[in-house]
Amino acid sequence: MARLAVGAVPGAFDEAASGYDLLVGANPDYHRELRRSATALGVRDGGRGQRFLDLGCGTGASTAALLAAAPHAEVVAVDASAGMLDRARRKPWPDTVTFVHARAEDLAVHGPFDGVFAAYLVRNLEQPDPVLDAVRGLLKPGGRFVAHEYSVRDSWAATALWTFVCWAVIIPSGALVTRSPKLYTYLWRSVLDFDGASALRDRLRRVGFTGVRALPAAGWQRGIVHTFVGKA
Repeated sequence: MARLAVGAVPGAFDEAASGYDLLVGANPDYHRELRRSATALGVRDGGRGQRFLDLGCGTGASTAALLAAAPHAEVVAVDASAGMLDRARRKPWPDTVTFVHARAEDLAVHGPFDGVFAAYLVRNLEQPDPVLDAVRGLLKPGGRFVAHEYSVRDSWAATALWTFVCWAVIIPSGALVTRSPKLYTYLWRSVLDFDGASALRDRLRRVGFTGVRALPAAGWQRGIVHTFVGKA
């Protein structure tokens, strides 16, 4: 099967948007782990008087997780897929949430932000470093960047489990729901090709983040999904 180019990923998400929430909802840990990652932003006082950027918001699952941690904050949610954003905008949100259609490489938002949350985004960037550097520049001094991301390269066991889950569950389910497996085979391959946890920590340090650390997910995703945290 032909590989899906990184530049074609937003279009593939457009095609998959109608069934996306159904598929991720079948993962019992999906929303719980997003909420856990959002708490790493270190939100104070429920987010009152604070602004947060949800970069790569998709259909709004990460936005909901961010609001669970910061219910009183202003949230700017950005995604490159018009189809995913359309699904997100149909859901009920407080007036403090704004959705923006833009690529992470062409951020059309203005800082500063108290924190930036990026769920499953960094792996989908063709050139992550310039985007991460731009994100750091949008943060207030001491503001946190939190990336909720797949990373298996440092562990053969996690790599094997990820491949098994993809071919036994994720790819067949995605093909059934969306009539096309291409986004889900891309997902499998992109995770295998992506930074290990140590390499991503090094990448964040290289672009200027400090206090960089990685926290493991719980449940079956332990060793597969991580929370990466860095300060501006």
